[in-house]
Amino acid sequence: MGIESVKNLLDAAQKASTSVIAFDALDYDTVYACVKGAEAARRPVILMLYPAMNKIISFRAYAELVKTLARDASVPVALHLDHCSDYDTILAAIHAGFTSVMADGSALPFDENVAFTKSVVDVARAFEVDVEGELGHVGQVAAGFAYNDKGTFTVPEEAALFAEKTGVTSLAVAFGSCHGAYQEPPDLDLERLQKIDAATPVPLVLHGGSGIPADQLKKAFRMGINKFNVATEYITLYEGLLHRFYTEKFGTCSPFEKFPFVREPLVAYIADKLQLCALTV
Repeated sequence: MGIESVKNLLDAAQKASTSVIAFDALDYDTVYACVKGAEAARRPVILMLYPAMNKIISFRAYAELVKTLARDASVPVALHLDHCSDYDTILAAIHAGFTSVMADGSALPFDENVAFTKSVVDVARAFEVDVEGELGHVGQVAAGFAYNDKGTFTVPEEAALFAEKTGVTSLAVAFGSCHGAYQEPPDLDLERLQKIDAATPVPLVLHGGSGIPADQLKKAFRMGINKFNVATEYITLYEGLLHRFYTEKFGTCSPFEKFPFVREPLVAYIADKLQLCALTV
């Protein structure tokens, strides 16, 4: 089928009042499971790489891996660079074949965030690459980020201005989520989300998706979230499966048994998670 545009998927999700789900994956097993799980669920999927993972797998190798699996996939598969605040790193990913990138200037003052994000949009357009921006701030649980602090939430009027000034194809917003494993379930500010959605026509993105109750997610999707990111939940499952294999099986079976041992539960997890998305193919 080939790589699908993130923008095309989000536009379709917006029309259907649902969300495409994006997974951070870092090697062949985790990418493979995302594609096979998406095929089992008959849903589109977005594969993301976090910039620091470039030390594990190069941008070019990752892009080629996703594109190779996408060519044989029976469902749409898209490719995206997750949170990146460095202009040169974003350019390197684009040159390596990424078709969508996130320009994360959320830690900057508004005007500087606009300038940084727009600079990425301007060059990305020349390569027909989609750009996700972020306004408001979604921090890390491990760093003590107070995800219920409304002072970090996206301001609807600023979201409208930000989207207009930057030309982003999607916008990550903050309304009560956080990256990492929640110590207690979040209580998303859905009223705030509705106001943000009403203020701008740009598809909205929810970060920090691991551990948010399904009922809140479904409401958020109907209220404007068109891309939903999952990382911690998925990678933790992968780590646990590897630990189980090497604890229970190491030295007692063929090393090649590792692959079905790890991949089958990963595929099942992806297929189940993708049921949250109402887009079927």
